[in-house]
Amino acid sequence: MQTVRIPKVINFGENALGETEYPKNALIVTTVPPELSDKWIARMGIQDYMLYDQVKPEPSIDDVNAVISQFKDKNPSVLIGLGGGSSMDVVKYAAPEMKKEKILIPTTFGTGAEMTTYCVLKFDGKKKLLREDRFLADMAVVDSYFMDGTPEQVIKNSVCDACAQATEGYDSKLGNDLTRTLCKQAFEILYDAIMNDKPENYPYGSMLSGMGFGNCSTTLGHALSYVFSNEGVPHGYSLSSCTTVAHKHNKSIFYDRFKEAMEKLGFDKLELKADVSEAADTVMTDRGHLDPNPIPISKEDVVKCLEDIKAGNL
Repeated sequence: MQTVRIPKVINFGENALGETEYPKNALIVTTVPPELSDKWIARMGIQDYMLYDQVKPEPSIDDVNAVISQFKDKNPSVLIGLGGGSSMDVVKYAAPEMKKEKILIPTTFGTGAEMTTYCVLKFDGKKKLLREDRFLADMAVVDSYFMDGTPEQVIKNSVCDACAQATEGYDSKLGNDLTRTLCKQAFEILYDAIMNDKPENYPYGSMLSGMGFGNCSTTLGHALSYVFSNEGVPHGYSLSSCTTVAHKHNKSIFYDRFKEAMEKLGFDKLELKADVSEAADTVMTDRGHLDPNPIPISKEDVVKCLEDIKAGNL
């Protein structure tokens, strides 16, 4: 038997944000200051709500506990995660603890987090990836409205992330016919949007990507990327080379078009400060990404991939 989990309700498309009906006495959780959140909330058209805007970037379980302690007695009807992954991850964890439903509204597009059962939080200062059914949204609202005003580099990194997730998810051994259909369609939409300058389609492609890879996994490209992320390289930027090289190694059906899309986006060559052998040792510990890879991966394979990335041999 195969299982695919997605939110109960998905509202998407132009003005989904304003046309969605929100429950009264909702709690909106975000990371952004009032000058930005006020604009977003006005666009939502929500009238009866409470606001918590103190979530920190890369949040910890302490952020979750702060939300619970401050609002549990106020008995909100629903928790709304409005923003990037940080806001959504706090709501994913806090809502079931408070026995409330959750609505996730992404303002950046790339992770597809609004569609997945993944939650990333820090515990004792260390980032931990959690995956439980209780983290799945009851409703997701996806609207390209948030594309306006987003810095170009953020958009580029985000769409690269979505492309990597879709194509790696398609290749994952944990996939099935439905996840592969979703991942393939996601990449078709994203590739067309990149090559034909239609960024308004990025959110829809990212949404489909989240529905697909969120029910299987990403693979070698993501495993390679984290050694660059550890050196401060933005995640999407690191995937531009890492997933390209991974697709070459895996002989993926997406290799040529993924590489073409990355060239169109104009990413620079990656640099790696760490010793290649030591970096490869780190990559080899990431069984969560390497075990679902379509072919077995050795340390020698990882070293070759990292050397190709450093040399720009994509």
